[in-house]
Amino acid sequence: MPDFLLPVLTAEMWLPLASSLLTGMLIGLDRELQGKPAGLRTHTLVCFASTLLTLAAAHQAQWTVDLLPGTQVVSDPTRMAHGILTGIGFLGAGVIFREGSSVHGLTTAASLWIAAALGVVYGVGMFGVALVGTVATLVVLIALRLLYAVLPRSSSLRLTITVGEGADLDAAAVRQLLRTHGLRDQPLSQSYDSRNKTIQFTTSTYSRNLSGCDQLAEALRAHSAVLGYTMLLIEDTGATDSPERDG
Repeated sequence: MPDFLLPVLTAEMWLPLASSLLTGMLIGLDRELQGKPAGLRTHTLVCFASTLLTLAAAHQAQWTVDLLPGTQVVSDPTRMAHGILTGIGFLGAGVIFREGSSVHGLTTAASLWIAAALGVVYGVGMFGVALVGTVATLVVLIALRLLYAVLPRSSSLRLTITVGEGADLDAAAVRQLLRTHGLRDQPLSQSYDSRNKTIQFTTSTYSRNLSGCDQLAEALRAHSAVLGYTMLLIEDTGATDSPERDG
């Protein structure tokens, strides 16, 4: 067997590498099952590469380096961890995207970051800490998602209503309309279009009952003073589309 393979066969080397490989696969499997852009392979590679680079930094005595005579090298292995986590920040930004007023991919970006962090912890030999971190990560990704599924969901609503000048629907009537359909009464802004002789009411509110938003839409369509409206529904989960309704 070649001599350069002997260090890899020691438990100090193969155990953190194998552990990080398994950890990355477990975290990535959850993201893969959720249909996320960064899934099984991405998380596995991130966790494994973090451990690989950390081990390389921790064993600099084995590096093949040609130094100039009289050169003194000061080694700081912790700088590798800083570089890894900084690089993961750019990778995480690639899975975050904005669609309308919704932001998607934050959890996947966080899972990439924790996968890299666990890889570093494995690389420095803190297996107990890494094991606890792995279990905690899986609990957050799986168990808390199951808990969230049974909790009541609140939906944020961004509402814009356009009425004609002198219409019988003023700011007080709009707030009353929101309360009637179970939506929180929030501050209401107004703008006047002198060219078209219209008034536009804008507010952001939320409700724990989606049927209330549907009933509000029906009431606005039936109201004679309403010339048009826009409703933008945003669920907290970020897992569904945010439909924009125009009246």
